[in-house]
Amino acid sequence: MLSVRGRDVVRRLAAAALVSGLVAAGVTGAAGSAAAKGPADNGGASTVLGRLKISAKVKVTEKVDGEERVWEKSGGLFEMKVENGGNLQTYCIDFRTSAYEDKEYKEVGWDQSSLHDNPDAGKILWILENSYPNIPVAALGEKAGVKGLTRETAAAATQAAIWRYSDKVDATPVDGNARKVTEYLFGKAVKAREPKSSLSLSPASVAGRAGDRLGPIKVSTNAAAATLSVVPGAPAGTGVVDKDGKPVTEARDGAEVFVDVPQDTEGGTAGIRAEATTKVPLGRAFVSVKEKSQTMILAGSSSSTVTAEAAAAWAEKGAVPAVTVAKDCAGGGLEVIASNKGDEDWTFELKGTAHTVPGGETKVIPVELAEDEAYKFTLTGPNDFEQTFEGVLDCETATPAPKPSATTPGAAPSTPAPAPSVKGAKGGTGGMGGTTGGDTAGGSTGTTGSTTGDLAATGGSGATPVIAGIAVALVVVGGGAMFLLRRKKTTDD
Repeated sequence: MLSVRGRDVVRRLAAAALVSGLVAAGVTGAAGSAAAKGPADNGGASTVLGRLKISAKVKVTEKVDGEERVWEKSGGLFEMKVENGGNLQTYCIDFRTSAYEDKEYKEVGWDQSSLHDNPDAGKILWILENSYPNIPVAALGEKAGVKGLTRETAAAATQAAIWRYSDKVDATPVDGNARKVTEYLFGKAVKAREPKSSLSLSPASVAGRAGDRLGPIKVSTNAAAATLSVVPGAPAGTGVVDKDGKPVTEARDGAEVFVDVPQDTEGGTAGIRAEATTKVPLGRAFVSVKEKSQTMILAGSSSSTVTAEAAAAWAEKGAVPAVTVAKDCAGGGLEVIASNKGDEDWTFELKGTAHTVPGGETKVIPVELAEDEAYKFTLTGPNDFEQTFEGVLDCETATPAPKPSATTPGAAPSTPAPAPSVKGAKGGTGGMGGTTGGDTAGGSTGTTGSTTGDLAATGGSGATPVIAGIAVALVVVGGGAMFLLRRKKTTDD
């Protein structure tokens, strides 16, 4: 029987195995490489964020420091391109955060996103299941008792209802028909069950001795089946097999597979890859891989190609490491789950601290991170074992900006956001103003107690606040220069 500590480790391993969280793992070894391209490469769709394509105006009202603030935003459907083929449509579930076009995103479970502690997450899924684009515009209008609904107003109505549950704001479409649809969706919503991953392999890392079957690795997918293969570069004879040792090239949901490494194979690493063509389930969350950008939730999917990878390490003797990293939104950081299947201690360094895992044991190491903090670290071991984990902790919806003071202006959710410091990066809008192209951020402007147009949507110039900012900066710099000159003259005298 497992001890309490043993059961806790098993629970954490199971949680990490099912993770589609913000972790990127690349495994390289003497026998080749299984290089990861995004967070939690053990499963899900990898995408690139496109533009806000179908939208209409939404008025958002919230109280900050006892004062009412009103914003008028463009709300609706974003487009996403799946890395290996396919298109997605998503709504925003993080109203106050900017969205950046061309940023990489990854499919994750609710526990790896801002929905992890949201009791209304299931109601958001119900809205997605019972609104546009899952329900045709005419049918949605009939259910809500309105006529004259368009794609744009239906999308805005749906986004407004979602914002009420995701960000706890009073969101109301400007269009009268859309307002009625929002009230219908918000009032009817009931909790629905979280959807499963489109594809995952768990755990994402296994280890053992050459000649043994390494695993098991569980395949989870909503597709009819997933094809399995060994990542190029593995030693000759390495393959994917079932529990009886028979080669397998295809697996259904729930199947368990193993990595078979020929006996006497020199210590090293290899990877296996799963691939499936399917529709990503409604309600799956999408988070930015490397930089802060709006969290999205899936509203529609074409047939898309999704992939998953798992790594295997082996050796005849000595330490044989395996590592899984889980995003722990509830704990405010990461959980590094380090296992050693060998007969000697494995010592590695993590963020400046040395950790030792004795042979045959597993350690769970918490890594504290601040919200929106980026991280990147590499763990190494014998036989050229090396795994790099990279991502950003994005577990919460952004909070309202503090009340502006006379000396320190506060940033509103619709204030144009600075573009990320990445060469060639396209700008983003504050809140849901829609993504923008070019090299600068664009968006709508807002002030306490009033509304203004969304510059990105109405065609107003995004350069206006920039010019105003430059003017203020020049005044400040000029005043500072005069102060320094006067001080120097006084000192000389």
